[in-house]
Amino acid sequence: MFLEALGSALLGFALAWAAVHRLADRLPARGVVLVTGTLGGVFGALVTHGALGPGFFLATLIGAVAVAAVLLSLLLRPASRRLRRSAAA
Repeated sequence: MFLEALGSALLGFALAWAAVHRLADRLPARGVVLVTGTLGGVFGALVTHGALGPGFFLATLIGAVAVAAVLLSLLLRPASRRLRRSAAA
């Protein structure tokens, strides 16, 4: 269980780090994103491990990454829109 928690925390952190570098203009502060990704990975591993039980190491890590990705997607802000005038106006 310890390796699952450590691995999921590292995967969540890596996912958050990639999101910060790729979508920096659409995310809040870097620290918030990194903490959310890491804790999302650990929470996802906890939920997946509780649902599947012991012995499903790879599935637990996949569940951890999925939950971390969902939590990080909740932090995204809409892309800045330019004011566009309609052709009818």
